[in-house]
Amino acid sequence: MDLKNIASSPWNNSSGNEEDRKPGPKEGKKSNILPLWGNERTMNLNPLILTNIQSSHYFKVNLYELKTYHEVIDEIYYKVAHLEPWEKGSRKTAGQTGMCGGVRGVGAGGIVSTAYCLLYKLFTLRLTRKQLNGLINHPDSPYIRALGFMYIRYTQPPADLFSWYDDYLEDEEELDVKAGGGQTMKMGEVLKQFLTKLEWFSTLFPRIPVPIQKELEQRLAEKFPYNSSSSRNSKPSITLNNQSKYGGYNRKEEPRHVPDDEVQWGEAGRASHWRARSDESRRDRSPRRKKEKSRESDRDRGKDRERDRDRDRHRGRSLSRERSRRSRDMRSRSRDKSYRDRSRERSKERHRDKDRHRIR
Repeated sequence: MDLKNIASSPWNNSSGNEEDRKPGPKEGKKSNILPLWGNERTMNLNPLILTNIQSSHYFKVNLYELKTYHEVIDEIYYKVAHLEPWEKGSRKTAGQTGMCGGVRGVGAGGIVSTAYCLLYKLFTLRLTRKQLNGLINHPDSPYIRALGFMYIRYTQPPADLFSWYDDYLEDEEELDVKAGGGQTMKMGEVLKQFLTKLEWFSTLFPRIPVPIQKELEQRLAEKFPYNSSSSRNSKPSITLNNQSKYGGYNRKEEPRHVPDDEVQWGEAGRASHWRARSDESRRDRSPRRKKEKSRESDRDRGKDRERDRDRDRHRGRSLSRERSRRSRDMRSRSRDKSYRDRSRERSKERHRDKDRHRIR
């Protein structure tokens, strides 16, 4: 592309100051122009996030009035308080399954964050190398620096990422990256996550080719040998997944010991529960235990049959006693009836005798 056309392009309104666009004495004209990797129209953003940015009132009205690089920096200083793509509680994912409710940002949108609106606004300014360096070294706010590093992650070639981040991987400046607060991270840790993780809250970064990803991991391991060796040698912690089963460990390994200073609520209970469940499952799988359970079930069936026979015998005896009682009652009623009949006959006979005597 012709440099003259680039200079006259409407995307090249990176600053209102001509000195920002002039190259230094030791730089050529091309060195101050940043390459763009991937999609030069979407900034490699998730389509849903990009649609929400472009249709938001904040981007179309408020940010449209900002024409220069310095005005955008001032807006970042006053308006950005986290690095999530969505504002807290605005994204509705209830009832969605699969990718629609997952981290890929597909399905239901929400209120896109000011951080991502301003990040895309920086992209429309087509920053120069000097301006981008000014962002990542800005002294006023860690969020100005963080958006500069995020701009690098979205727009720069993967092979150049480590050279951009290398000098800042041990940066101790802290910032809260979560919408609503509660997840404070050091800038160096954020950059390590940018280099090693594809996911960022409810969206994805551009994919890094596998050979470059392996090279990045190798260079990080060389730069931080203690962290890499400890992560390789440490046993995975016990975590509770959605199916309420303990996962994330090798069954042949025992759960790792949690030091006192790392203990969190519920870990001791989960570990003891895991041991109890694993011991019980091992006992249940053993052949001896299977035979014992089979004998126990046979004994239980025998006891059930014996109880049924006892119940039948008891029912039979009860029926026999009931029949005997009814027979006795019938005989007793029969005797009573015959006695009453004889009594009535005798009474009638006496009355007849009295009447005959009275007639005489």
